[in-house]
Amino acid sequence: MDFDGTATARRALWIGGGQWAGKSTVAVNLALRFGLTAYLYDRHDARGHDDRRIADRVRRGEPPAGPDPETTWVRTVPTRMAAETLAHFPRRFAWVLDDLSALVPGRRVVAEGWGLRPELVAPIVESVRQMVVLVPTAEFRAQQITRLPRASVAVASVSDPERALRNRWARDELVAADSVAQSERLGVRVFQVDGSLDGDQLTDLVADHFAAYL
Repeated sequence: MDFDGTATARRALWIGGGQWAGKSTVAVNLALRFGLTAYLYDRHDARGHDDRRIADRVRRGEPPAGPDPETTWVRTVPTRMAAETLAHFPRRFAWVLDDLSALVPGRRVVAEGWGLRPELVAPIVESVRQMVVLVPTAEFRAQQITRLPRASVAVASVSDPERALRNRWARDELVAADSVAQSERLGVRVFQVDGSLDGDQLTDLVADHFAAYL
């Protein structure tokens, strides 16, 4: 049998969108309910992809450690941060596809993460119905920022940690808004998450959308 390195990605179910909208919760719930394999983007991107990120910088003639925190988080503006993040997503998505090429699960993979962008996923899947985008409403984002410890972790070794946090929050909101715009352009379904549903109820909605593939 010939090996098809794209088969798992083509058949996968994808959950993209904004930070703190419940993507990981829904993906894990779907995996446990339906016997799927969950791929958690942040875990891979922050750990398994680090060696590739360093090697990529070296090939480009950039410092292996990347830009200094002051430049990244303080001496910048959210619009620039968002543009840079969006520009980097295609390279990082290629690493996701490489990860998935090594998985041959009996059932589908459900992949979640903010870097799983509609414009990157749509050309790969058999149908855009294999993707949903979850984004928090402005009110729910504000609640999550105060409620979730990881949302307010200060950036280390910067002169103005509060500015760095504000820049990060504003960047994330711009990236999420762009995900919605791309979804509308491509016909990918968007769920606006306002906190009125718990994790199981939100999973029910996404499961109903994915019903034909479960």
